[in-house]
Amino acid sequence: MTSVLDPVLTRSDIPARYRRTPIGLLLEYHNLGRSFERYDRAQLLIGMCMDNRKHMTIPDNFAFIIRAGGANMRYSEFKLSFAIAIGGVRHLALIGHTHCGMTNLASRKEDFVRGLVKNAGWSTREAEGHFQASAPLYEIGEVAPFILSEAERLRRRYPKVTVAPMLYKVEDNRLYLLRDKKSSRSGRKAH
Repeated sequence: MTSVLDPVLTRSDIPARYRRTPIGLLLEYHNLGRSFERYDRAQLLIGMCMDNRKHMTIPDNFAFIIRAGGANMRYSEFKLSFAIAIGGVRHLALIGHTHCGMTNLASRKEDFVRGLVKNAGWSTREAEGHFQASAPLYEIGEVAPFILSEAERLRRRYPKVTVAPMLYKVEDNRLYLLRDKKSSRSGRKAH
C-alpha cells in the first residue's frame, strides 16, 4: 500500500469532511496554533505511539489519549470502546510517527535482550523467550501503510466513528494527514 502525506499548513488544507469537527480542531490546535478553547469533556480520542518524542498541542480536557507501541490499537480495543460508549466520542485520530521503534523489531533483538538483562534483571533465556513470543504481535512493518490499514480496521469495527489516519513527523513536530495513493485529495467518505 503506497501512501501520501498531505501537509496541513493552513485551514484550507484540512479536508472538508474534517472541518468543523474535533479532527479539524486537532489539526488547527497542533499545526496552526489556534487559540485554546475551554472543554469540559473530551471531543475525540487520539490513538498514538508511546514514543516520548511526540507531544500534542491541545487544550486540557480536549481528548482521550491512548498510547501504544506503533499506535497499534489491537490490544487497546476495550479502552477505545470505553471512550466511545461511556465518553461519547465519535472521532478518532490515529497517529503514527516517523522513526518508530516498532518497525523492523528483529533488528533490535540483541539490544532488547541485553537491555532486559541489564535493566530488569532477567536471564538471557527469559529475555529471548519474551522477545520471540511478543515481537510478532507488536511489529507494525512500515508506519504509514500500518496506520492506513489500522484506520480501515477501526472504521469497520466502529462504523459510526470517524477515523482519521495521520503521521507525526518527529523532524518538524507537525501532523500530516495520511491517505492511500489511490484515494483523491478529498478521499473516500470517512465513516
